[in-house]
Amino acid sequence: MDRYNVVARALHWIIAILILFNLWLGFAHDSLPRQWQVMPVHKSVGLTVLALTLLRILWRLTHKPPPLPAQMPGWEKLTANATHLAFYIFMMVMPLTGWIMSSAGNRPLNWFFLFDVPKFGVSKGDAVVAFSAETHEIVGFLWAALIALHVAAALRHHFILKDNVLRRMLG
Repeated sequence: MDRYNVVARALHWIIAILILFNLWLGFAHDSLPRQWQVMPVHKSVGLTVLALTLLRILWRLTHKPPPLPAQMPGWEKLTANATHLAFYIFMMVMPLTGWIMSSAGNRPLNWFFLFDVPKFGVSKGDAVVAFSAETHEIVGFLWAALIALHVAAALRHHFILKDNVLRRMLG
């Protein structure tokens, strides 16, 4: 069976866990205790996702993924490829829009309280900041829905179609 190599699988699962955690933090931050410092952690995780995504894209460009099953209908292959493209776009857009919003704020932007991250030269009243805030929120909801679709499709392949699509990404 063709499967993704160990680096691709590791990047997939690490990034997936970070994204799920960060979506939860983003959706729940108002109801979580203030002393947890949720937003600095949310920002740090987002920056980590961005860095790992760049690494993942470089890896993907230099390492061919295993082919989808030959018996998979064309519409399903197209949907899978479109979903993966959307994930890559979201993995770039979400951290970048968050970084832009954070750059307009008064608080320092740092990575897990270890070192400061440079800010973009933007201010609260800038159109790019407002656009980033709207995009960040809308994409967050779209991403959650797309993740649910992705998980449902993987489970369909594993339990209903009984093919190797999910196993290609498992260790």
